[in-house]
Amino acid sequence: MKTLSLLIFFFANMITCKENTTVYICNSPGAKKYHYNSNCRGLGNCTYRVVSIEVEKAKKDGKTLCKWEK
Repeated sequence: MKTLSLLIFFFANMITCKENTTVYICNSPGAKKYHYNSNCRGLGNCTYRVVSIEVEKAKKDGKTLCKWEK
């Protein structure tokens, strides 16, 4: 019974948890990608400031994962 309770608790938390991962973007108006690594080579050409945001915000803003990190 204890094992069943733990499994139910685990799966309930998985369903309700949101993705709270920090990602990095170039803060330019034309930037379209997000990066998990602040040293990603895809950020190398950023002439604006590199900032960190939540991945959900990046996705909501229409950004997609950098091809170097797929």
